[in-house]
Amino acid sequence: MSAKKIVWRELGACRGLEPGIFFPEDDDDAEDAKAVCATCNVRVACLEHALTIREKVGVWGGATERERRRIIRQRRRTA
Repeated sequence: MSAKKIVWRELGACRGLEPGIFFPEDDDDAEDAKAVCATCNVRVACLEHALTIREKVGVWGGATERERRRIIRQRRRTA
């Protein structure tokens, strides 16, 4: 694992919190996770990581799986 990946993970606002917060049953239950992400200094790096590896579950960088799929589609259209 590269040093860059390790750094953002260590600096995340989610570090040390209950992981279950970031794996809600549905998008409507993602507000607590999104609130944590909104305060995070490495949110963009986290989101880009999830988009790059096509993370299927959870809230990453303040985005749910559905929102990440939408971002990917939008990026394809503008590329």
